[in-house]
Amino acid sequence: MSATKPLACPSCALHYPLEERFCARCGMPLVYVGSEPIEAPLSDAHGRARKINPAYTEGELVRVGRGQNQAEAEMVQNLLLDEGIPSILRRSAGFDVPDYLAAGPRDVLVPQAAAEPARDLLLGAGLPAATGSAQGPPAGKLLAAITLVAGAGALLIWLLLELAH
Repeated sequence: MSATKPLACPSCALHYPLEERFCARCGMPLVYVGSEPIEAPLSDAHGRARKINPAYTEGELVRVGRGQNQAEAEMVQNLLLDEGIPSILRRSAGFDVPDYLAAGPRDVLVPQAAAEPARDLLLGAGLPAATGSAQGPPAGKLLAAITLVAGAGALLIWLLLELAH
């Protein structure tokens, strides 16, 4: 493969200079003109990457589903990947098990651009779809809960001191 050949998009066949890396129209990685197409994926990661629709890769991560354990979450992840939707798994907040164990719930996160198609797909498959972001509880709610618990504790201590006199 000569470095002097121009690049082209394997999807829409537009030609680009050597400085470009991705197609401006569809987002696919560019290849050298005349290069042999790769029929079989080079690795598992390469095979998964070839399935991803570039239109679904924009935006912050959003939680769209949940698996009760690693295997169930990976099943949801593969269901999304079959439709071109990239996703990642994250241990659900509040579940205290070492990360190397497969037990415990997992959140399924996708980019914002893929959130609605992913939720529709999960609901169509009979799986519960989650709403909300990948972040966790808002800081205001967390602060209110901490204040409420601290106030209840202070009131309890005051009542106990009053009863002791």
